[in-house]
Amino acid sequence: MKWRRVGLLVFAFSLMGGSLLFADSASQKVKFLLNGSEIEDGGYMVDGKTYVALRELQGFVEYNESSKKVSYYKPNVHMFLFTSSDEKVFGDIKKTGKLTFNVFSQIDNLKTDISSVRVTITPPNGTPEVIQTEEIKEQRDNFWFRTEDYSYDFKTAGKYTIGFYMKASSGGDYVLVSEKGINVLK
Repeated sequence: MKWRRVGLLVFAFSLMGGSLLFADSASQKVKFLLNGSEIEDGGYMVDGKTYVALRELQGFVEYNESSKKVSYYKPNVHMFLFTSSDEKVFGDIKKTGKLTFNVFSQIDNLKTDISSVRVTITPPNGTPEVIQTEEIKEQRDNFWFRTEDYSYDFKTAGKYTIGFYMKASSGGDYVLVSEKGINVLK
C-alpha cells in the first residue's frame, strides 16, 4: 500500500515537472539592448514575439486603473553642447581636463504634464553627476531649456553620456528621455 502511494506521488510530480519544463520552453528570458546598453530587466520571447517592460524605453508610462489602459509618451529631445568660452558646438573633444560648457535642449511632442527637468553627465566609470535640475512652471508641448555654465574635468578618455530626465507632474521618479554622447579622445 505504501509503495503504491509513493509511486502515485512520483508519477504526479513528474507530470508537474514536465508541465513546468514545457511552460519554460514556451517563454524565454532574453537580453535586451537599448541603443547598445543592456537593460537590467531584459525581455521575454514568447511564441516568437519579444516583450519588454515599457518603463525601460525612455519615456513616460501612465496606467489608468478604471479603463485598464496603458499610455506611453516619448517626447522628442534634441541636445547640443556649447563651450562657454567661444560658444562652439562640440561632441568629440581631446582629453584637456576642465571644460566649461552648457547644454541646450529642444523639447517637442510632449504629451504629458511635467514638474521638472534634470540634466546629468555620466563618465566612463558610470557614476552620474547632476549638471542642473529645474522646475517647469508653464506646461507646453514644446519648449527650450539651457543649463547654466558647468565646469567638468574630462580627465579620462572614453565615452561620456549627457542624460536628459523629466519628472511627471503626477509624481514618481525622474525618467530618462534622451541621451547624448561625448567622446573624449586620448
